Amino acid sequence: MAGVQTAVALREQGWTGEIVLLGAETHQPYDRPPLSKAVLLGKAEGSTLDVDFAGLGIALRLGVQVTGLRTDKRLVETATGQLPYDVLVIATGAEPVPLPGSEGVPGVHLLRTLDDAVRLRPVLARQREIAVVGAGWIGAEFATAAREAGCAVTVVEAADRPLAGALPAEVAAPMAAWYEDYGARLVTGARVAAVDESGLVLGDGTRLRAGAVVVGIGARPATDWLAGSGVELAEDRSVAADDRLRASAPDVYAVGDCASFPSARYGTRLLVHHWDNALQGPRTVAANVVGSRTAAHFPGAVYDPVPYFWSEQFGRFVQYAGHHSGADELVWRGDPAGAAWSVCWLREGALVALLAVGRPRDLAQGRKLIERGARLDRTRAEDPSVPLKSAVR
Repeated sequence: MAGVQTAVALREQGWTGEIVLLGAETHQPYDRPPLSKAVLLGKAEGSTLDVDFAGLGIALRLGVQVTGLRTDKRLVETATGQLPYDVLVIATGAEPVPLPGSEGVPGVHLLRTLDDAVRLRPVLARQREIAVVGAGWIGAEFATAAREAGCAVTVVEAADRPLAGALPAEVAAPMAAWYEDYGARLVTGARVAAVDESGLVLGDGTRLRAGAVVVGIGARPATDWLAGSGVELAEDRSVAADDRLRASAPDVYAVGDCASFPSARYGTRLLVHHWDNALQGPRTVAANVVGSRTAAHFPGAVYDPVPYFWSEQFGRFVQYAGHHSGADELVWRGDPAGAAWSVCWLREGALVALLAVGRPRDLAQGRKLIERGARLDRTRAEDPSVPLKSAVR
């Protein structure tokens, strides 16, 4: 998504030079969200992006694996040779974290690519018993699809709750009940000691038999190929871009899942592994590429969005906007045991993040309030009958 959108945005913003878009996969560029939903369940054959590359003058080179980068010579190294560049945009995304000891074991699957989804379709169609490792966003979405397909599903999570790495305990705790309500079994506080063709062995010796194991324990920036390139990486292995999405090497930019950027709004460096970031960031990259070439004193476009993502799981539509780690106050809107509720995070009275379950209006209004740095009246904000925009001080 990030690479394609950057190429399209460059043309929309007036770039007239050559654009070459490299992709390691042989498929036409596609959208990822449907992979864990319609494509996985066989309701769609693919999710190809509707882009006229030829009409836009974008040279699309598929099946090209990039292996290295020589910034001193402005060369991208690939498995089939070197490619020179004047401007380089790194949009290599993220790759799933494998479960140690599971590589090469039959019946173990990841879900990141179109090929992954296609391989999993017959597993769901045969309604086999499935073990899912990881109760994060992707684990929950896959468990939802597997239950819809009629599979028996057990989700194993090392932490004591789902979404432990994403949400505070008091917010994530109510979501544990969603699994049982949907007919899935959730096992928390369970470390996987071994995996084989028959399923999982947990740290306490418990064996979970399964016809297939799906691993969803996170993703990391796909940046190993940048070793020795001179492009600075952050501690999390993301490209350490600046607030204009420029990498440390001249005329090199980074965008999407592989890049982190400093946020003045939140006072920290953000690494955002979500679809909206791969849609919005490219517009900033294109503006800076074109502007730096066409304006004598171009100040540069700053990228400091309010992060946003959504997830469809267990019959619920979950949305999140902002970044809550620096918040000092939590405000509930509605009963978390119910079908629709929201949580607001405040910092010194200002709304900085919001999680909405079945309350899309809260999300839409909250996102705008976060952008404005609006301060909320707590008493009004915690009343779910009061529109969030009417809770502004």
